[in-house]
Amino acid sequence: MVLAQLGGSISRALQQMSNATIIDEKVLNDCLNEITRALLQADVQFKLVRDMQTNIKRIVNLDDLAAGHNKRKIIQQAVFNELCKILDPGKPSFTPKKGKTSVVMFVGLQGSGKTTTCTKYAYYHQRKGWKPALVCADTFRAGAFDQLKQNATKAKIPFYGSYTESDPVKIAVEGVERFKKENCDLIIVDTSGRHKQEAALFEEMRQVSEATKPDLAIFVMDSSIGQAAFDQAQAFKQSVAVGAVIVTKMDGHAKGGGALSAVAATKSPVIFIGTGEHMDEFEVFDVKPFVSRLLGMGDWSGFMDKIHEVVPMDQQPELLQKLSEGNFTLRIMYEQFQNILKMGPIGQVFSMLPGFSQELMPKGREKESQAKIKRYMTMMDSMTNEELDSTNPKLMTESRIMRVARGSGRLVHEVMEMMEEYKRLAKIWSKMKGLKIPKKGDMSALSRNMNAQHMSKVLPPQMLKQIGGMGGLQSLMKQMGSSKDMMGMFGGGDK
Repeated sequence: MVLAQLGGSISRALQQMSNATIIDEKVLNDCLNEITRALLQADVQFKLVRDMQTNIKRIVNLDDLAAGHNKRKIIQQAVFNELCKILDPGKPSFTPKKGKTSVVMFVGLQGSGKTTTCTKYAYYHQRKGWKPALVCADTFRAGAFDQLKQNATKAKIPFYGSYTESDPVKIAVEGVERFKKENCDLIIVDTSGRHKQEAALFEEMRQVSEATKPDLAIFVMDSSIGQAAFDQAQAFKQSVAVGAVIVTKMDGHAKGGGALSAVAATKSPVIFIGTGEHMDEFEVFDVKPFVSRLLGMGDWSGFMDKIHEVVPMDQQPELLQKLSEGNFTLRIMYEQFQNILKMGPIGQVFSMLPGFSQELMPKGREKESQAKIKRYMTMMDSMTNEELDSTNPKLMTESRIMRVARGSGRLVHEVMEMMEEYKRLAKIWSKMKGLKIPKKGDMSALSRNMNAQHMSKVLPPQMLKQIGGMGGLQSLMKQMGSSKDMMGMFGGGDK
């Protein structure tokens, strides 16, 4: 992902500055020049980059800073704030409410990934407990209804469309009425796109909008157009009341940064970004966590949301209890692997952990990691209950290992490799032994019991080093403070 390269470049520039013995004007300028170069390569507008550089220099006046100030921290915070400013339009978009019917209309040019994005949007809300439905009002493109039908069927989402009716307004109205009767609380209308902005496209969009009276119109835009996004977003806003933007194809374009910053300049909130072809390669776009992950600073709240999504509430206290006892079995490892796979693309999950800049999990390696987890789970499927629930690795004798290899169709050395992984995780898990588990709902007690000393034993050495060693971890924990974030850190430790 090109954004990972941008994040890696900015992280490296900040890291080089942190490694300098004395932070002087030259070190600061070198760092800012490196960041400027990275942003310009990501097609962010020159004026925005120049203003950012000027603002940081104004905030970080090295002569005025007293000797006691942590200059590195002030510079890092200034870079973070300025990047947020570039990407933040400063106003939220309409948010659908569960149980109350909302109509959402999707607009955009042909080829921007609109139909796929409709399904991703529906699927995202379906997983959160909404009852979505899709209406195909695109009668211009041959095969549009077939594509939507295929996507919706795969995601088990109800859909409506017609092969014979050519009036998109009629289809949109009929579809919305039908799904209102069926008590769907999120009705998504996919409209026609064109090859370019033309009067016929805007007229059709306006008619569909007037007929269905959507609560929100979402403009879907291809990130590869970069800075041209500004003109496109403006044109669509003038013809239809666009309330939010989704930027697609963020997985491979150097111009992604330019598109995001250009959309922010139109004061249109970006609500999601598409990061791949698959249904779950769709991320909520929230400026601060996004910039935080871009800089390798992590996103605890996002990570925690993922954990709450995949670990059922009733299992969470049980998981914490097992953690405090320090007894790690192969069955627990199996359950945790299941949770990690449910969380979505593994690199996306890891990028939420501080210290894991996206470069540490290169795009090509994600599938490899996921395949390895699935391989381990297949091997564990060939184990007996006694083997899965034992805390003694010595129980797995040579003859048992050979039996598991035969049963799972894997090689003996692969089963041995899995047992080594189990021992490594058991070692980390055992360091959590004795942690006082709070009563249900008392998460502040958990944060009181977690200290930097405890966490430093649990985090991988490479991650601890990237955070800035023991000192960096202590300051990070001070910043976190809130029980929700502490819980996220806790999740980060055992995943």
